[in-house]
Amino acid sequence: MKSTLISKENNEAKFTMEFSAEEFENAVIDVYKAQKGKFIIDGFRKGKAPRSIIEKKYGDGIFWDDAINNLVSRNYVLALDELDLDVIDSPRSEFSQIKKGEGFTVTIFVACYPEIEVKDYEGVEIETVTPEVTDETVEKELEARAKRNSRMVSVDRPAKEGDTVLIDYEGWSDGEKFDGGSAERQPLKLGSGTFIPGFEEQLIGVNTGDKKDVTVTFPEEYHSEALAGKEAVFKCTVHEIKEEELPEINDDFVKDISEFDTLDELKADIRENLLKAAEASAENQMKNSVIEKVYEANDIDVPDVMVESEIDNMMSEFDQQLRSQGMDLQSYFKYLGKEPAEFRNELKEDAYKRTKTRMIVTAVADQEKFEASDEDVDAQIANMAKQYGLETDKVKEMMGSQGLEMIKGDVKVKKAVDFMYDHAVKK
Repeated sequence: MKSTLISKENNEAKFTMEFSAEEFENAVIDVYKAQKGKFIIDGFRKGKAPRSIIEKKYGDGIFWDDAINNLVSRNYVLALDELDLDVIDSPRSEFSQIKKGEGFTVTIFVACYPEIEVKDYEGVEIETVTPEVTDETVEKELEARAKRNSRMVSVDRPAKEGDTVLIDYEGWSDGEKFDGGSAERQPLKLGSGTFIPGFEEQLIGVNTGDKKDVTVTFPEEYHSEALAGKEAVFKCTVHEIKEEELPEINDDFVKDISEFDTLDELKADIRENLLKAAEASAENQMKNSVIEKVYEANDIDVPDVMVESEIDNMMSEFDQQLRSQGMDLQSYFKYLGKEPAEFRNELKEDAYKRTKTRMIVTAVADQEKFEASDEDVDAQIANMAKQYGLETDKVKEMMGSQGLEMIKGDVKVKKAVDFMYDHAVKK
């Protein structure tokens, strides 16, 4: 195969792939060998008919389409590599006349990644973000740890907001009990907003053993059409009232939940960790400010196909999030009464910004000639292996060659961001 670049302008490349008569013939032979078993020819056992007999019955070109497709698909990536083309869309093709015993030429037209040059990415002026950890922040973290170690205890008093009540309930609407509206010994935290609006408030003040009818109106956009907008009565029985009991924050508490002996030691450790997190957050804020400034300073051509591809990625990510919550994208659209095209349009602005940002930072990496070394890639893989509890070799195997190339790209992008940040002017 011989590849020749004809032109490359307006982000589109035109090139040819020329195949000799011998290459074409060998490809046809390969297809014949793979497919001869499906032909039944009188006088021959299935799969034993010579190629010439099959071609005589079905035509000389019976194997040509598959042979041509195999040749082009097998050599397309090689041609892109040879011609140093970075494509961003599927190609369209034009073929020369195909004749028996002759070679052929295919002309490829394909959109390419834009060649851009980023300006004004050094010396960007940004505001310094100073990390700070206050005594109040440390106390809030202590309280959060105490809350995580709290316990629920039964109380003999009227229920108040924040309590958890253990209830049986039955839902009735239009004088009939409806499906899915009943439960036994169901825990409900008052004020959590997990039940239908107005339900929890009506249980404030109940005592253990009380029976109470709770009247509510289902939302107009409730997932069950039969109940949407309707009034319902829930017949409730209160079995138990519990409140959250927090441990006293002292040295004994510290010994129970940590490796430290005193409250002061734990506070110092909390402060140190919070400061590290605050420093990382401050650095990220400043890096984002640098990227935003460079983004605004550069007007570049962002191909629509790249934006659409980013929208595809965003929708796929959102679908995965929904599936982790027991839903999927189609169910989500149905629930909201929304069309996929409408949702895609809502994502377009964010997808454009993500795409342009990535293009700019990638271009900076190229202009500064940053590379991802084997050590860089190994460090990334080691972090992933640690995160998922896998061996590094297993992660490499799962990533494959395409995944490893993505990691290299991410490494280069990180180096570019760090470069712009290190060369920024912090006021």
